[in-house]
Parts: sequence; C-alpha cells; structure tokens
Amino acid sequence: MKASKSLPATMKIVTNCGPIAISLLNKQAPLTVTKMTALARAKYFNNSLCHRLTTDGIFVLQCGDPLATGLGSPTGWKGYKDENLPADRDKNYPAGTVAMANSGPGTNGSQFFLVYKDTKLPPNYTIWGTITTGLDLLIKLYEVGAYEINSSDGKAYYASDGHPIQNIEIRSITLR
Repeated sequence: MKASKSLPATMKIVTNCGPIAISLLNKQAPLTVTKMTALARAKYFNNSLCHRLTTDGIFVLQCGDPLATGLGSPTGWKGYKDENLPADRDKNYPAGTVAMANSGPGTNGSQFFLVYKDTKLPPNYTIWGTITTGLDLLIKLYEVGAYEINSSDGKAYYASDGHPIQNIEIRSITLR
C-alpha cells in the first residue's frame, strides 16, 4: 500500500474515559499514518479495549488490538516497514508521543502506544503522532494502576505492566 497523498491532519480517539486528540505526523510517517487512518475509517478500533498499561520505567498505554490480548492484528497483514524512528537514544519517546508497537523490524500492524511520561526505549518504534489533548486522562489511568491475574491462584494483583485497572475502551475515531 502506498502512502496516501491526502492524509488527515488529526485523529480524535473517543473513549469511555474522555477524548484523546492526536496531531498526525504525515510527512515523517506517511505509510504508518495511511495504514492507521485506513483502519480507523474501517472502524477497526471501535469498541476495543486498550489492553496494556506500563507504570514503571516505561510509561505507555497500548491499544489497537480488538481482542485485547496483545496478539491481535488485522487479518492478512504481514507487517510493514518502520519509519520515523527516533535518532536520540536518550530522549526518544517523550510524553505525548504516539508510536507503533511491534515485535521486531517490519512487524507493524494495528497496535500502538500512547506515551504519558518521558520514556526511554530502544529506537525501534515508528513515531506517527503527538497527543494534543488527553494526556491528563492518561496520567489518571497511570495513577489508578495496572493489574495481572496470577496463574497459580487466579487472583488479580497490582502490576507495573498489565491491564489497566480502569478499563479504557475506544468507542470511535474521527479524522480531520
């Protein structure tokens, strides 16, 4: 798929917790913005839960998997190339960054993460947007925390990397 010549400038994610507005980086990440806006137009993300919240060292909310397992991706997609990778290894994913989650080079799909506090990661994740509204919402989710289910006793425990305690559901996405 080639990058579209006419891409929207903004994406508004409407959630059950409030809106998150994103300024899209069309010039820096045209292929990624094209793919993500195509999924948004197809309502791929509608009524899906953001499935992962990290709260220690890495500060992100991960969304984009309609199964909410971390394993989902659009049927038939084999991934696509990385673009707009950060050059600075120390300050590479500042608060407000929107980037693709992946499992290695060229494996971008539908999952993305929203950075709510400055985070240092390997420079392997395509940056395709900047949060303009809603960072305060993400901070509130961080303050509530995350949980994991213990496999030995089936109970939920606080975790620094797990499901958000406060469910956050993407209800719809609008593009402008």
